[in-house]
Amino acid sequence: MTGIVTGYSSGIGKEITTSLESNGFRVIKLKSRLENLSKLESEIKEIIKDNQIEFLVNSAGVGVFEPLETISINKIKNLIDINLIAPIALTKLLLPSLKKSKGTIINITSIEAIKASKFSSIYSASKAGLRHFSHSLFEEVRKSEVKVCSINPDLTNTEFFKNNNLKFCPIDEPTYYIDPKEIAKIVLLILKSNSVITDITIRPKKVGISSKKV
Repeated sequence: MTGIVTGYSSGIGKEITTSLESNGFRVIKLKSRLENLSKLESEIKEIIKDNQIEFLVNSAGVGVFEPLETISINKIKNLIDINLIAPIALTKLLLPSLKKSKGTIINITSIEAIKASKFSSIYSASKAGLRHFSHSLFEEVRKSEVKVCSINPDLTNTEFFKNNNLKFCPIDEPTYYIDPKEIAKIVLLILKSNSVITDITIRPKKVGISSKKV
């Protein structure tokens, strides 16, 4: 099977890509920045000329966890562009190919898509929007036998907590965070399943975060 995984260079996306490639899947790695929609559209048009796309995993994301009044408009726009607009745009561009292949769309959202947290309004809005997009799209495309799934991970032990200048991170004990390899296993299960897993939430056994200096 041939498809696309965004955010393949680090974190959850990297583990998904590694897992898929080790199981015989071919992952096409996008070169365009997700927030540059014109370049992204041109690249996708070139890709689908020579490739039948059978899966799309939207895994790239950024996080901002601050009081709303302190977040700049540019930062808000950048987050929504990457977390919500880009996955929707990619899905729209690839949907004809995915319909032909009866393929699978997997959107990596967040636990914040289904709960409310302090200082998470913009991030939660983007992830909740992506999750609801997944559910609505499934009803739209299910007659074409396209599978659409939303995966909602809780705290996952990745570079996300370093690259986004966050003030918190998972407690450094395996019971307090999710190993990204576990999410990669779920992606593989979804792709291999004949049925449709429309929504799945994965959480660590314990709850707790650790403060860190930024």
